[in-house]
Amino acid sequence: MEKALIIGASGGIGQAVVAELTARGVAVQGLSRSGDGLNLTNPDAVERILGQVEGPFDAILVTSGALEVAGAAPEKSIKSITAQAMVDQFAVNAVGPALVLRHAARLLSRDRRAVVAVLSARVGSIGDNRLGGWVSYRAAKAAVNQIVRTTAIELARTHKQSICVSLHPGTVATAFTEKYLGRHPSVPPAEAAANLINVIEGLTPEHTGQFFDWAGKAVPW
Repeated sequence: MEKALIIGASGGIGQAVVAELTARGVAVQGLSRSGDGLNLTNPDAVERILGQVEGPFDAILVTSGALEVAGAAPEKSIKSITAQAMVDQFAVNAVGPALVLRHAARLLSRDRRAVVAVLSARVGSIGDNRLGGWVSYRAAKAAVNQIVRTTAIELARTHKQSICVSLHPGTVATAFTEKYLGRHPSVPPAEAAANLINVIEGLTPEHTGQFFDWAGKAVPW
Protein backbone atom coordinates (compact mmCIF):
# COMPACT_ATOMS: atom_id res chain seq x y z
CA MET A 1 0.00 0.00 0.00
CA GLU A 2 1.47 3.31 -1.09
CA LYS A 3 -1.38 5.83 -0.90
CA ALA A 4 -4.52 5.87 1.25
CA LEU A 5 -7.57 8.09 1.72
CA ILE A 6 -9.09 8.19 5.21
CA ILE A 7 -12.62 9.50 5.66
CA GLY A 8 -13.29 10.61 9.24
CA ALA A 9 -9.64 11.33 9.91
CA SER A 10 -10.31 13.51 12.96
CA GLY A 11 -12.19 10.85 14.93
CA GLY A 12 -10.67 8.58 17.53
CA ILE A 13 -10.17 5.61 15.22
CA GLY A 14 -9.56 7.78 12.17
CA GLN A 15 -6.68 9.65 13.77
CA ALA A 16 -5.12 6.39 14.90
CA VAL A 17 -5.44 4.88 11.42
CA VAL A 18 -3.75 7.91 9.88
CA ALA A 19 -0.90 7.66 12.42
CA GLU A 20 -0.45 3.91 11.91
CA LEU A 21 -0.42 4.13 8.12
CA THR A 22 1.99 7.05 8.20
CA ALA A 23 4.30 5.08 10.49
CA ARG A 24 4.22 2.26 7.93
CA GLY A 25 5.35 4.62 5.18
CA VAL A 26 1.99 5.12 3.49
CA ALA A 27 1.15 8.52 2.00
CA VAL A 28 -2.14 9.45 3.66
CA GLN A 29 -4.76 11.99 2.72
CA GLY A 30 -7.22 12.49 5.56
CA LEU A 31 -10.61 14.18 5.32
CA SER A 32 -13.05 15.03 8.10
CA ARG A 33 -15.97 17.23 8.99
CA SER A 34 -14.02 19.32 11.51
CA GLY A 35 -10.95 19.73 9.32
CA ASP A 36 -12.36 19.90 5.81
CA GLY A 37 -16.10 20.36 6.10
CA LEU A 38 -16.76 16.80 4.92
CA ASN A 39 -20.14 16.36 6.60
CA LEU A 40 -21.42 12.96 5.46
CA THR A 41 -24.99 14.01 6.20
CA ASN A 42 -24.69 16.81 3.64
CA PRO A 43 -24.72 15.38 0.09
CA ASP A 44 -23.59 18.67 -1.45
CA ALA A 45 -20.55 18.83 0.84
CA VAL A 46 -19.62 15.25 0.05
CA GLU A 47 -19.84 15.84 -3.69
CA ARG A 48 -17.93 19.11 -3.54
CA ILE A 49 -15.06 17.88 -1.39
CA LEU A 50 -14.63 14.39 -2.80
CA GLY A 51 -15.02 15.79 -6.28
CA GLN A 52 -11.80 17.71 -5.69
CA VAL A 53 -9.85 14.67 -4.53
CA GLU A 54 -7.49 13.11 -7.05
CA GLY A 55 -6.48 9.45 -6.91
CA PRO A 56 -5.64 6.82 -7.51
CA PHE A 57 -5.52 5.35 -4.01
CA ASP A 58 -4.53 1.86 -2.95
CA ALA A 59 -6.93 2.06 -0.02
CA ILE A 60 -9.98 4.07 1.02
CA LEU A 61 -11.12 3.71 4.63
CA VAL A 62 -14.39 5.14 5.90
CA THR A 63 -13.88 5.42 9.66
CA SER A 64 -16.69 7.86 10.44
CA GLY A 65 -19.85 6.95 12.32
CA ALA A 66 -21.92 7.71 15.39
CA LEU A 67 -23.54 5.73 18.16
CA GLU A 68 -25.53 8.72 19.38
CA VAL A 69 -26.91 11.40 17.09
CA ALA A 70 -28.49 14.60 18.45
CA GLY A 71 -28.39 13.14 21.94
CA ALA A 72 -30.53 10.11 21.11
CA ALA A 73 -29.11 7.11 22.98
CA PRO A 74 -29.39 3.55 21.59
CA GLU A 75 -32.84 2.17 22.30
CA LYS A 76 -33.31 -0.59 24.83
CA SER A 77 -36.39 -1.87 23.00
CA ILE A 78 -38.37 -1.51 19.79
CA LYS A 79 -40.92 0.28 21.99
CA SER A 80 -38.45 3.15 22.39
CA ILE A 81 -37.81 3.98 18.75
CA THR A 82 -38.57 7.36 17.22
CA ALA A 83 -38.71 8.13 13.54
CA GLN A 84 -36.21 10.99 13.83
CA ALA A 85 -33.62 8.91 15.70
CA MET A 86 -33.82 6.21 13.04
CA VAL A 87 -33.51 8.71 10.20
CA ASP A 88 -30.50 10.32 11.89
CA GLN A 89 -28.77 6.97 12.37
CA PHE A 90 -29.25 6.01 8.74
CA ALA A 91 -28.02 9.41 7.56
CA VAL A 92 -24.73 9.09 9.46
CA ASN A 93 -24.02 5.36 9.39
CA ALA A 94 -25.48 4.22 6.06
CA VAL A 95 -26.27 7.07 3.65
CA GLY A 96 -23.04 8.91 4.45
CA PRO A 97 -20.74 5.97 3.62
CA ALA A 98 -22.83 5.28 0.51
CA LEU A 99 -22.21 8.83 -0.71
CA VAL A 100 -18.47 8.22 -0.28
CA LEU A 101 -18.64 4.90 -2.10
CA ARG A 102 -20.18 6.65 -5.10
CA HIS A 103 -16.64 7.95 -5.72
CA ALA A 104 -14.81 4.67 -5.13
CA ALA A 105 -14.52 3.57 -8.75
CA ARG A 106 -12.98 6.89 -9.75
CA LEU A 107 -10.57 7.10 -6.83
CA LEU A 108 -9.31 3.50 -6.63
CA SER A 109 -6.31 2.11 -8.48
CA ARG A 110 -7.43 -0.02 -11.43
CA ASP A 111 -4.22 -1.78 -12.35
CA ARG A 112 -3.30 -3.24 -8.96
CA ARG A 113 -4.77 -4.43 -5.67
CA ALA A 114 -6.96 -1.76 -4.06
CA VAL A 115 -9.09 -1.89 -0.91
CA VAL A 116 -12.20 -0.05 0.23
CA ALA A 117 -13.07 -0.68 3.89
CA VAL A 118 -16.03 0.73 5.80
CA LEU A 119 -16.19 0.50 9.57
CA SER A 120 -19.34 -1.34 10.53
CA ALA A 121 -20.17 -3.05 13.83
CA ARG A 122 -20.88 -6.60 14.97
CA VAL A 123 -24.27 -5.42 16.28
CA GLY A 124 -25.17 -4.78 12.64
CA SER A 125 -25.02 -8.53 12.01
CA ILE A 126 -28.53 -9.95 11.67
CA GLY A 127 -27.29 -13.49 12.22
CA ASP A 128 -25.40 -12.57 15.39
CA ASN A 129 -28.24 -10.60 17.01
CA ARG A 130 -29.27 -12.45 20.16
CA LEU A 131 -29.97 -9.58 22.54
CA GLY A 132 -32.27 -7.17 20.71
CA GLY A 133 -32.22 -3.48 21.50
CA TRP A 134 -30.17 -0.75 19.80
CA VAL A 135 -32.67 -0.93 16.96
CA SER A 136 -31.71 2.16 14.95
CA TYR A 137 -27.95 1.67 15.21
CA ARG A 138 -28.21 -2.04 14.40
CA ALA A 139 -30.42 -1.36 11.40
CA ALA A 140 -28.16 1.39 10.04
CA LYS A 141 -25.10 -0.85 10.32
CA ALA A 142 -26.95 -3.72 8.66
CA ALA A 143 -27.83 -1.30 5.88
CA VAL A 144 -24.24 -0.19 5.37
CA ASN A 145 -23.21 -3.85 5.15
CA GLN A 146 -25.63 -4.28 2.26
CA ILE A 147 -24.27 -1.13 0.64
CA VAL A 148 -20.72 -2.48 0.93
CA ARG A 149 -21.73 -5.85 -0.51
CA THR A 150 -23.43 -4.20 -3.49
CA THR A 151 -20.47 -1.88 -4.09
CA ALA A 152 -18.11 -4.85 -4.04
CA ILE A 153 -20.06 -6.58 -6.81
CA GLU A 154 -20.11 -3.49 -8.98
CA LEU A 155 -16.45 -2.58 -8.39
CA ALA A 156 -15.31 -6.06 -9.37
CA ARG A 157 -16.62 -5.50 -12.89
CA THR A 158 -14.15 -2.69 -13.61
CA HIS A 159 -11.51 -3.11 -10.89
CA LYS A 160 -10.56 -6.76 -11.09
CA GLN A 161 -8.17 -6.62 -8.12
CA SER A 162 -10.46 -4.58 -5.88
CA ILE A 163 -11.50 -5.60 -2.37
CA CYS A 164 -14.51 -3.93 -0.73
CA VAL A 165 -15.34 -5.02 2.82
CA SER A 166 -17.06 -4.11 6.06
CA LEU A 167 -14.87 -4.20 9.18
CA HIS A 168 -15.77 -4.52 12.86
CA PRO A 169 -13.01 -2.78 14.85
CA GLY A 170 -13.96 -4.30 18.20
CA THR A 171 -14.84 -2.14 21.18
CA VAL A 172 -12.50 0.84 21.03
CA ALA A 173 -12.01 3.26 23.92
CA THR A 174 -12.99 6.56 22.31
CA ALA A 175 -15.44 9.38 23.02
CA PHE A 176 -17.77 7.44 20.71
CA THR A 177 -18.08 4.57 23.19
CA GLU A 178 -17.10 5.89 26.61
CA LYS A 179 -20.67 5.97 27.96
CA TYR A 180 -21.28 2.37 26.91
CA LEU A 181 -18.09 0.50 27.79
CA GLY A 182 -19.22 -0.72 31.21
CA ARG A 183 -17.52 -4.03 31.87
CA HIS A 184 -16.88 -4.74 28.22
CA PRO A 185 -13.21 -5.17 27.33
CA SER A 186 -11.90 -2.45 25.04
CA VAL A 187 -8.68 -1.53 23.26
CA PRO A 188 -7.08 1.89 22.72
CA PRO A 189 -7.44 3.45 19.26
CA ALA A 190 -3.80 2.81 18.31
CA GLU A 191 -4.19 -0.92 18.90
CA ALA A 192 -7.49 -1.00 17.02
CA ALA A 193 -5.93 0.82 14.08
CA ALA A 194 -3.01 -1.61 13.89
CA ASN A 195 -5.42 -4.54 14.01
CA LEU A 196 -7.57 -3.13 11.22
CA ILE A 197 -4.63 -2.38 8.96
CA ASN A 198 -3.22 -5.87 9.54
CA VAL A 199 -6.57 -7.33 8.44
CA ILE A 200 -6.67 -5.08 5.37
CA GLU A 201 -3.16 -6.06 4.35
CA GLY A 202 -4.10 -9.74 4.51
CA LEU A 203 -7.14 -9.47 2.25
CA THR A 204 -7.24 -10.71 -1.35
CA PRO A 205 -9.84 -10.11 -4.09
CA GLU A 206 -11.50 -13.38 -3.08
CA HIS A 207 -12.52 -11.66 0.18
CA THR A 208 -14.39 -8.82 -1.48
CA GLY A 209 -17.96 -8.24 -0.39
CA GLN A 210 -17.47 -9.81 3.03
CA PHE A 211 -17.57 -8.70 6.69
CA PHE A 212 -14.59 -9.23 9.00
CA ASP A 213 -13.73 -8.41 12.58
CA TRP A 214 -10.52 -6.90 13.95
CA ALA A 215 -8.88 -10.33 14.07
CA GLY A 216 -9.70 -11.17 10.45
CA LYS A 217 -12.52 -13.57 11.32
CA ALA A 218 -15.65 -13.53 9.17
CA VAL A 219 -18.76 -12.03 10.78
CA PRO A 220 -22.17 -13.39 9.69
CA TRP A 221 -24.45 -11.04 7.83
